[in-house]
Amino acid sequence: MTVPEMGRSRRLRSRERDSGTGSYNAKRRKVDEYGSYDNYYYTRSRDLSRRNHSRHEACYPGHKDSSHASSKYSKYSSRKQSDGDSRRRHRHRQIRHRSKSSDLQSQKDLHRTKNGRAKSVQDDEDGHLIYRHGDWLQARYEIIGTLGEGTFGKVLHCKDHTKNCQHIALKVVKNIEKYKEAAYMEINVLKKIQEKDPTGKYLCVTMLDYFEYHGHVCLAFELLGLSTYDFQKDNHYLPYPLEQVRTMAYQLVWAVKFLHDNHLTHTDLKPENILFNDSEYELSYNPSYKRDERKIINPDLRLIDFGSATFDHEHHSTIVSTRHYRAPEVILELGWSQPCDVWSVGTIIFEFYMGITMFQTHDNREHLAMMERILGPIPQRMIKKSRKQKYFYHSKLDWDRSSSAGKYVRENCKPLLGYIHRKDDPEHLKLFDLIARMLEYDPAKRISMAEAVNHPFFDALPSSIKFFPASSSPDRTSV
Repeated sequence: MTVPEMGRSRRLRSRERDSGTGSYNAKRRKVDEYGSYDNYYYTRSRDLSRRNHSRHEACYPGHKDSSHASSKYSKYSSRKQSDGDSRRRHRHRQIRHRSKSSDLQSQKDLHRTKNGRAKSVQDDEDGHLIYRHGDWLQARYEIIGTLGEGTFGKVLHCKDHTKNCQHIALKVVKNIEKYKEAAYMEINVLKKIQEKDPTGKYLCVTMLDYFEYHGHVCLAFELLGLSTYDFQKDNHYLPYPLEQVRTMAYQLVWAVKFLHDNHLTHTDLKPENILFNDSEYELSYNPSYKRDERKIINPDLRLIDFGSATFDHEHHSTIVSTRHYRAPEVILELGWSQPCDVWSVGTIIFEFYMGITMFQTHDNREHLAMMERILGPIPQRMIKKSRKQKYFYHSKLDWDRSSSAGKYVRENCKPLLGYIHRKDDPEHLKLFDLIARMLEYDPAKRISMAEAVNHPFFDALPSSIKFFPASSSPDRTSV
């Protein structure tokens, strides 16, 4: 064959492949018909073996043993049978290998969506679970959306398919050891609370379930509305009406009193951790500001986030509470107990009434300066006992009132009674009397929650809203 003929032959074979003719495509069609090369070759060898075995029988009737191995047909049949067995063994090894690989893969971090599709369970660089809407956890909770995010992890809106598609809030804690430990401590607190208050009468959030999912501790809760902070933020930071402040303050005091009665301190009370049962609202137009304004329809509350809650007998860390709601004894490192919650409640009620944070700062010295501007001088006894003497000079706060920071405090803070909207209204005065008694510097002189729940400010509440007569209190229980 000449070189040009060889070239034409290659081109011809190429055209045959492209046009679907020739032995290549015939074999390709066979492979497509059988599903794979392995299946094709195995079936082909099996058929050849059977055909040659028939030929052997035709030539040597009655002989089915190996005595005629010298026959060309028996040799061919034996060789092909051997090849078929080898391919079957190879095929079975492949299947076993794939089965083992599948088993190993299923042991890794996998979860499946409802349609059975598997995907890797991964965390982002901060330890948050990576998820998508529509994913399922524990073959039970379908993720609908994200409700919020915090330092601990994320709160997801889920559907519980074992309880008639009940909507719940699922707290998914970061896959980081310290947050997991805190989560199990919170679970312990919530279980004890549920033992003492199975019906939720004392307005602490109800835990429905808990489990661990690929290193993430998950807690399921009843689905509630917006936090009191988020509602206020979405409403241009407008104050709540006085009657709603009264209801909200009473319910908050009632819930915290229950914790204190059971030897617990929440330690992280703030508007973000106080949720409305239902955050539906009425909308009205304010022509003065040319904007729509919201009014919550039902101001009933629930207290959440017990991750930092501490029993009286447990170790008390030096610093607790979010900055703006932190009591002076915590800042001065004098030790703390349940009265630090009372201080936080006082600043929260002020925020409900005013729409602004009482102590808007991130610095200890400035924080103390704001306290003195609003509440008067810090007592000498507390200053002398403080471990933070660097904030003081000659038993007085070391603070330059003429500095830019000093000017900021003067312009943004004023004596407590200067914040009253209507000084001619006795109800407003009663409210500020309650706040002032909650913001007493000395924890020993600060009003307790048991006293606060009977304060005159709450006398105007309808009996249907109050949980028990003002002259009595629920039995003291122990967790």
